[in-house]
Amino acid sequence: MALRIRCRRRRHLAVPLVAAALCAASVTVVPQATGAPEPLYRNARAATDDRVRDLLHRMTPDEKIGQLEQIAVDRLQGNCRGGGEELTESCMKTVLQDCAAGSVLSGGGMGPPVNTPADWARMVNAVQRYAVDHSRLHVPVLYGIDAVHGHNNVLGATVFPHQLGLAAAWDPGLVRDSAAATARAVAATGIDWDFAPVADLARDRRWGRYYETYGEDPLLAGTLAAASVQGIQGARGVKRIAATVKHFGGYSIPGNGHDRVPADVSLRTLHDTLLPPYRTAVEAGARTVMVNSGAVNGVPATASRYLLTTVLRQQWGFTGVTVSDWQDVRALRDQYKVAADYPHAAALALGAGVDMAMEPYEAREFSDALRTAVQNGLISRARLDEAAGRVLRLKFELGLFEHPFVDVSRANIEVLGTGREPARRAAAASQVLLRNEQDVLPFGPAVRKIVVAGPYADDIDDQAGGWTVGWQRVPAGVKLPGTTVLRGIEEAAPAGTQVVYAADDADAVAQARTADATVVVVGERAGAEGGADSPRPELSANQQALVKSLGESGRPVVVVVIAGRPLTLGDADGTEGLLMAWLPGTEGGHAVADVLFGRVNPAGRLPVSWPRRNGNDPLYYQQLPGTNAGAESAHDVAYDFGAGLSYTRFAFDGIGADAAAVPAGAPVRVNVQVGNTGAREGDLVVPVYVSRPVSDVLAPPRRLAAFTKVHLRAGERATVRLVVPARALAVTPGDIDGSGTPRVERGAYVFTAGGRAVTVDVT
Repeated sequence: MALRIRCRRRRHLAVPLVAAALCAASVTVVPQATGAPEPLYRNARAATDDRVRDLLHRMTPDEKIGQLEQIAVDRLQGNCRGGGEELTESCMKTVLQDCAAGSVLSGGGMGPPVNTPADWARMVNAVQRYAVDHSRLHVPVLYGIDAVHGHNNVLGATVFPHQLGLAAAWDPGLVRDSAAATARAVAATGIDWDFAPVADLARDRRWGRYYETYGEDPLLAGTLAAASVQGIQGARGVKRIAATVKHFGGYSIPGNGHDRVPADVSLRTLHDTLLPPYRTAVEAGARTVMVNSGAVNGVPATASRYLLTTVLRQQWGFTGVTVSDWQDVRALRDQYKVAADYPHAAALALGAGVDMAMEPYEAREFSDALRTAVQNGLISRARLDEAAGRVLRLKFELGLFEHPFVDVSRANIEVLGTGREPARRAAAASQVLLRNEQDVLPFGPAVRKIVVAGPYADDIDDQAGGWTVGWQRVPAGVKLPGTTVLRGIEEAAPAGTQVVYAADDADAVAQARTADATVVVVGERAGAEGGADSPRPELSANQQALVKSLGESGRPVVVVVIAGRPLTLGDADGTEGLLMAWLPGTEGGHAVADVLFGRVNPAGRLPVSWPRRNGNDPLYYQQLPGTNAGAESAHDVAYDFGAGLSYTRFAFDGIGADAAAVPAGAPVRVNVQVGNTGAREGDLVVPVYVSRPVSDVLAPPRRLAAFTKVHLRAGERATVRLVVPARALAVTPGDIDGSGTPRVERGAYVFTAGGRAVTVDVT
């Protein structure tokens, strides 16, 4: 049976977009000519590998080349050069018919002229329809988007906390639920490829993408990235969604803290610290991997056969699609200058292991370059078939040949207002209470006047962070629906409690003198990638001055930080209360208020280290020991990795192991006795760390080996069992060259939890 969509066309598609909504839900299937056999690749009951082989056999070299292209949607709009306009048929013809592009993406801020879920669905349906109708073999496209904290490009979609905030909850289930809610919204708009999660590590606060990570620890970051993959790809929605593990590998440690600056690391650091989170996420079943835009040890990742083939394919067994990041194939020629021309750049990338090139503005140029590379023998036809086959396999796995379209009439229903409950729960769970002097929190009945101040108290745009509607931040003139911290406090305050908002600093100081408590909301301006780089990540001088003046009122002050990284507080330090709210999204105001008024008992714990002062980046708790003795040369922090307070008290009563000795390569099973000795129920993060009394190579004083989260009623005690996989203990042996294979060294391992310790011998 041949698929045909009966929709009238016009040269400019402003009208056909409406028609797209009408015919998306009812597809007409037109029979083949009598006696014509159905191609195997159209048989949904056939094995996927057989379908791929059959389709590849029918494709021309140019059609295969097209499958390796990913083009920005704004090249299909208006005059083919600017975004935000209606789709134009002549532009679609160039990209989808003439170049047979296999994928389209919406970069940050690239969408339909009217930003509603229904309009997104109409646009994606129209792109998909043109591809299916005008490709000779009726091959659908993959449509990608950076839905990194909810369906964040779509106005009205619930915006979740960014990854670093989610990491503070130390809860894989919460991450899985948040990712699934995002995937359902993405699917409702017809999109099938989500460029998430980020599996990079947060090691340098100056880096603009610090907040996009799941923290500084490889085990924590990998576990949560894997949970995100499972949530995205396991969500039940109108379409299947592919997750993307990015940015492989070593993207997050640029040499000077600025985005996309080359990194130089030892092989030991690469294999023992930087790569494990990606591997964990890949092994969770991720269908795609996005390549690091940067260079590692003098080689652009996009051109690294070692990373993309030796490690990813041969050692880890990855079989999915690898895609470059934004314009990175061209960068091999233009910025990195490791290729003399575009054909050689394409050959370098494909030869290294890139399957699809995100060359968003260069459909014809990239096609020509790749064709030249194949014709000149720079790329073998077998490698071309391999890459195109992987792309086609992904399309079959996502069901795009059978279900390329979505029901536009359901898009607004499935997106607008949905996901608020899991987003609020996620934002509340991410709150980290770092100081609570004299039990200033939670606010009780004696607090009758609360002053709310600070530049971020009533700022939903910065609360949402970068990658929200626009690329860098919410665009000017766009009103993002959501609840600010001020509105959350106003709604949560009990009857009889006066909430005074002081937008002016002088008024705030005056009002604070008669307040029972002042909540001052401080932070940093939202941004993304290089636009969010910060050579000195600190609270601005005027915000420090405001907090200091409020403190001099003699009344309790609670500082709430809205930021994508720990900020050096300076004169704002030392207040009675300090709550890190991260970038909590559109439900963040409710979440902060839930904690301030005690409706939620804070359980968040820092997924990163919080410095005392600037100048010590990179900063992370796994700093290796040395003979250094200078001030702050060790891991000197204001708040350590894993720090956080609760409104109840917990005790770690002991830790034991199932066996005093285990063979190398076997897991270690430990049990931790914990208790809630306070007066209210709460959640406790139970981390187990491991250290080596003696090690052949340098080992950090401690590293996270396992963790879980347990809910305890007041007075309840429990024994928590955790399994430490052998991989968590492995290190790369050998000399400075780090040329060995990671393995578990024999000897004593000390496992600790809450100050309690047990030693296990690995034999």
